[in-house]
Amino acid sequence: MTGTLTIHRAGPSMSVQDLGRNGTLRLGLSRGGAADRLALAEAAALLGQREQQAAIEMAGMGGRFSVDQPTRIALTGAPMRATVDGETLAWNASHLLMPGALLDIGPATAGVYGYLSLAGGLDTPVVLGSRSAHLTTGLGHRLTDGETLPFAPDAHPADPPMILASDNRFSGGDIRIMEGPQTSLYSSAIRERFAATTFHRSTHGNRQGVKLDFEGEPFQAEGQLGIVSDVIIPGDIQMTGDGIPFVLLPECQTIGGYPRMGAVIPADLPRVAQAAPGAPLRFHFVTADQAEASFETPAAMLRRLRAQVQPRIRNPHDIADLLSYQLISGATAGDDLEGE
Repeated sequence: MTGTLTIHRAGPSMSVQDLGRNGTLRLGLSRGGAADRLALAEAAALLGQREQQAAIEMAGMGGRFSVDQPTRIALTGAPMRATVDGETLAWNASHLLMPGALLDIGPATAGVYGYLSLAGGLDTPVVLGSRSAHLTTGLGHRLTDGETLPFAPDAHPADPPMILASDNRFSGGDIRIMEGPQTSLYSSAIRERFAATTFHRSTHGNRQGVKLDFEGEPFQAEGQLGIVSDVIIPGDIQMTGDGIPFVLLPECQTIGGYPRMGAVIPADLPRVAQAAPGAPLRFHFVTADQAEASFETPAAMLRRLRAQVQPRIRNPHDIADLLSYQLISGATAGDDLEGE
């Protein structure tokens, strides 16, 4: 029987996201989907899912949730403060959520986008091959207080809680990029200066893209006014007319005529999306062969993460229902010995 997830309180820019839509560029619709696709794979590994499922994406702040039937959940992506009925939950881990219990997810302690996944997956309508809301185009919507979402039942609610070591993609860092159609319009001196510059994630950013703040002269391309508009994709580093860089994210436009310094490789795009305002970002060029060697399909990513998942060892002090467990095998009340 389909379950119901109730959103008692929704943070800003909360939406349903999966891996997005393929084949819709010709319709003028970009891929969309989760800003951090790796977080969906982490959740699938923790919950034993065969493939990545739609989840609730939370930008900077979570909310309050409850369910009407037992289900395992996974908390992945940007770490956020989370509790169930006041008991603190581990992040990048799975947990059993019981009916009536209140799951509270607070602000992010690092990064930007956190994810709440359910073992059976959200069972919201599929539109153009995806459950993802594409907020820029008005396809789907931001989730609101009091809203309910259906989810498929958890086939294995008694499975033990699992945990996965988190990486350090939530504080910026080094980003690999490869050359694009307009890279050659920038002089070698400008390309070298770009690679030597430490940028900082601006406060200006959303699911379309993020602005990069920096000190020094802008990055001007030669002949940029004569560029013919062509296809652009998430990861492209597009310059405004005055030479200010933006890294495009899942809900970027599908075509544009501004010059591009290059493109962030898919393996590093989650690091850009998860960089909080002020986080440092440094870019360096890699070859097409190096970029290809780092590429993982969603299936390959999930296989790799499954091999890293470990059972979550719980401290008995933190188990509220400890006495309900059979801790000593073979113990009896003693009456079975009477009469011997």
